[in-house]
Amino acid sequence: MTSIKEQAAISRLLSFLQEWDNAGKGLRTQILTKFIETNEGKTGPELELEFSQGASLFLIRLTTWLRIIYMTGLDLEKILRSIGIFLSAVSSNRYLIEFLEIGGVLTLLEILGLEKIKEEDKRESIKLLQIIANTGRKYKELICESYGVRAIAEFLAKSKSEETQEEVQILLDTLLHGNPKYQNQVYKGLIALLPCGSPKAQQLALQTLRTAQAIIGATHPSIVDCVLMVLGTMHLEVQYEAIELIKDLIHYDVRLPLLKGLVELLIPSVKETSKLQAKIFTESSILEITTQLPVFLQQAAAAKTIGILARDDFKVAEELLHMRVIHSLMIAMGNTDHSNSQRLASLTLESNAEILYAKMDSIQADILAANKVNVTKALHLCEGATNSCFSFFMGPGDLNQVEYVTHFEKLRSESKE
Repeated sequence: MTSIKEQAAISRLLSFLQEWDNAGKGLRTQILTKFIETNEGKTGPELELEFSQGASLFLIRLTTWLRIIYMTGLDLEKILRSIGIFLSAVSSNRYLIEFLEIGGVLTLLEILGLEKIKEEDKRESIKLLQIIANTGRKYKELICESYGVRAIAEFLAKSKSEETQEEVQILLDTLLHGNPKYQNQVYKGLIALLPCGSPKAQQLALQTLRTAQAIIGATHPSIVDCVLMVLGTMHLEVQYEAIELIKDLIHYDVRLPLLKGLVELLIPSVKETSKLQAKIFTESSILEITTQLPVFLQQAAAAKTIGILARDDFKVAEELLHMRVIHSLMIAMGNTDHSNSQRLASLTLESNAEILYAKMDSIQADILAANKVNVTKALHLCEGATNSCFSFFMGPGDLNQVEYVTHFEKLRSESKE
């Protein structure tokens, strides 16, 4: 037989639930505001005490209401935060199971893809997915089995809020760890993000890919083209993350195609450069066009990356030499349409780096662009130079740019003899 105190508690619970059932949108918002203020941070047992062992009755009402209204685009923040109080409470696994049993994960994922729903509401949905993923491996698998990786990655690419995007990165990182069944799916989802139009999404995807690569070990073939394409960005923070990932990737089985791809970027294709020539006649500000042309940005970034890799690893420098990197760097240094390509190529060549490109006239630039230097055929002439592979092409210290090229043409001729 229940005591008078217990009967009074049950009566309060029933009264509260009846008030909720009969309330309109405005009153329900007030109820949720009060619920959040008084119950945030409470444990499962404390919530049960608050609701006279009937907290699940309120949770089921919250979840049902969410499923009814989420497609309308109405304000969802408070209802999602209220559900979060249940899911995040200590010793509250039963609440999580109840939420999942009625399709909670699918609802949260669908919220991410609806354009009419506010960014703030979608961020709350991401936070609930974080709570679910942090609960354990089987819950991470449930999210992935519900096509969650695709929905989450697409939302990261489309989101306009950096704060929200950082929350998405946390979720993707969580799905990578302790999830062997689907970690490859997350890895591929991150690679698929690299061509997206959001610099912040690219930056976060590149950061998370470094973690993913270390966990998975094997590489996906598409990662080479995707990361090289990102080098065409105007955003230095994205370029930095791309270079850091490249530094990791050269220790995997994509090393040779990656190095070859970097060398190829030093010589823009005729097709791409012809686009620039066409724009010269149609655009008034050619300086702005050439500065921002992705193919030239890639050229400059490739020269910078090659310099970093070569300085860090002698063997990498040697491999690059066999790919005729010197010839390609000289062509980049002769690109008078993009001074940053000239500067970074000259830095990598380590030849009067800061002033060389600025002092070249048009004739000298043409000589560099048309060079046929092949250092690999002259390596036997420089066997004693072990300081740096790039000392192979330095030549005598007092040579100017044109003599510098002529010196190597002479070496090339002598090597044939």
